[in-house]
Amino acid sequence: MNKNVTIVGAGLVGSLLSIYLAKKGYKINIYERRADMRKGNLIAGRSINLALSDRGWKGLEGVGIADEIKKIAIPMYGRFLHNRDGSTGYQPYGKDQQAIYSVSRAEINMKLMDLAEQQDNVKIYFDKRCANINRQNLTAEFEDNTTKEITSTQSDLLFGADGAFAASRLNMQLQSDRFEYNQHYIDCGYKELIIPPGENGKFLMEKNALHIWPRGSFMMIALPNPDGNFTCTLFLPFEGEKSFGKLKTEADVKQFFEEEFPDAVPLMPTLIQDFFHNPTASLVTVKCFPWTFDERIALIGDAAHAIVPFYGQGMNCGFEDCVVLNDLIEKHNQNWPEILKEYEALRKPDGDAIADLAIANFVEMRDKTADPVFLLQKKIEARFSNKYPDKWIPLYSMVTYSPHIRYSTALKNGIRQQAIMDKVMARPDIEKIWDSEEVENEILSQL
Repeated sequence: MNKNVTIVGAGLVGSLLSIYLAKKGYKINIYERRADMRKGNLIAGRSINLALSDRGWKGLEGVGIADEIKKIAIPMYGRFLHNRDGSTGYQPYGKDQQAIYSVSRAEINMKLMDLAEQQDNVKIYFDKRCANINRQNLTAEFEDNTTKEITSTQSDLLFGADGAFAASRLNMQLQSDRFEYNQHYIDCGYKELIIPPGENGKFLMEKNALHIWPRGSFMMIALPNPDGNFTCTLFLPFEGEKSFGKLKTEADVKQFFEEEFPDAVPLMPTLIQDFFHNPTASLVTVKCFPWTFDERIALIGDAAHAIVPFYGQGMNCGFEDCVVLNDLIEKHNQNWPEILKEYEALRKPDGDAIADLAIANFVEMRDKTADPVFLLQKKIEARFSNKYPDKWIPLYSMVTYSPHIRYSTALKNGIRQQAIMDKVMARPDIEKIWDSEEVENEILSQL
């Protein structure tokens, strides 16, 4: 077949996918709805810093660009907890200095676009809104945001990589019988805030950690950036006793932060203006099916499976889509009907699984990270896993540090392990005997 490919969307996944396909000899045109953010058109105040973990690194290593991205990433070796009373705690993520890496969404996106354009056969067109996809002859039409002029392009393959509210997906939805689509908003929104650097770019909190202020029904997190600041994200219900709906005046915001996050307030000199200037955004999970059409069109990344950010896996999952697709191109020797069929069969269960895991992890981060019973369970699991690494991998490690384990397998194993831990934690004397052989044997017998 000819090798002309259209990609809708030059975000993280669209840009990485173009590099994979370019290295296989395909000619790629990417159409991006937004302006070129490298020319100063950054969308400020709408980001949650991203956490790159092993699945994402594998995607970057597959095209030899991991070292380029490492330059803009900061390792975070654990969660740093900030309690209401001013006390703090630290929970390492994995073992032996395992880390997840904080990267700015804008920085990594700009870097990936640069790397895509360094390929001879990739061209990115900006300010082009996807207006229509004709499935019969695989022609896509894009409207210029400024001139309203329509560009038409024909290709052999088309990938929709245009995010949670994908125009490419909507086009398929309107042209397909029995297209399943489900979107679910959680009752929390988010707002971006900032902790600026101290003198000479000094980090004002522990640099190599993900900071969490867990407060039961809500939380704030902060991730480090290379210039010494922290991107903070407040996750708060839209309505209710403690909610965005209640924070109407400067005095409301000041009082709320001083009560809930007393140690953060002195580090946030622009808190009030950031709070009222930056938008409050919503959080959506999108599940849909099918992901592939006519043996030559496919949805990928958030267009296929948008998830909430609480497992830090949205970008990692999208990058893993690219890895799986690349492996299948080799496996099926560029036979696209076979490639797309297997891509959908493999990735749909994994997309659904990480979506469910991300929702569950929200509850864990805001409610449980400060709960002594939960922390004891984590200690028991870590101890058992260290002794029997072939029998027990904690769920977080399966998702974050085990790219060879599918998300759907991690979810299944996680449910099984939690059932075992529920029995162990129900023992009345567990606090006294948690590190005993007796507890160890009980887990072994249930396995």
